[in-house]
Amino acid sequence: MQTVLTCLDDAKAEDIVSIDLHGKTSLADAMIIATGRSNTHVGAIAERLIGALKGTLRAPRVEGLQTCDWVLVDAADIIVHIFRPEVRQFYNLEKMWGSGRPGERRLG
Repeated sequence: MQTVLTCLDDAKAEDIVSIDLHGKTSLADAMIIATGRSNTHVGAIAERLIGALKGTLRAPRVEGLQTCDWVLVDAADIIVHIFRPEVRQFYNLEKMWGSGRPGERRLG
């Protein structure tokens, strides 16, 4: 998880939130949500993260790189969502997955 957080920070991702998914789903152990300032920034953050995750146990699965409004990077035990600000606000995943509840930490 530290590799993901460091990569997002290095790429200047904003408003980074980590949500502990233990006991909520079997999909992953954690979900990380971050914001990029524009489609270009979202794409650059995602590409940097994908590069950082190469060489891990399995290559991450990626959705949304075509438009870069919302890019999902599935890194097995960690799911990373990178949004443009308006798209993040619209979907409000933090509320859906328990923002403000135990296990959610605002990191950036």
